[in-house]
Amino acid sequence: MRLGIALKIDVKKIEKARLFQGEKAIYLDATMFVNTGEADQYGNHGMITQDVTKEEKDQNIKGPILGNCRLFWTAGGEQGPGNNQQERAGDIPL
Repeated sequence: MRLGIALKIDVKKIEKARLFQGEKAIYLDATMFVNTGEADQYGNHGMITQDVTKEEKDQNIKGPILGNCRLFWTAGGEQGPGNNQQERAGDIPL
């Protein structure tokens, strides 16, 4: 199944100490939880969280919620509920 999912991330909530240098760029590990069957009261279908280490997971430490996601397209080309994708307003300083 192919899906179009719009993300809205509050970059101020990113724990910068968890960013890591890769071969070609600086990366952030994050996870998106999606409920394709139902939107919440705000029209979102899930959330994005910043990943933590395995040891932290074992201690029940959770990463911050960075934002939300919204399903806006499926493989058949149908729009998902609440298609409200905003255009980028340009670069915003961190």
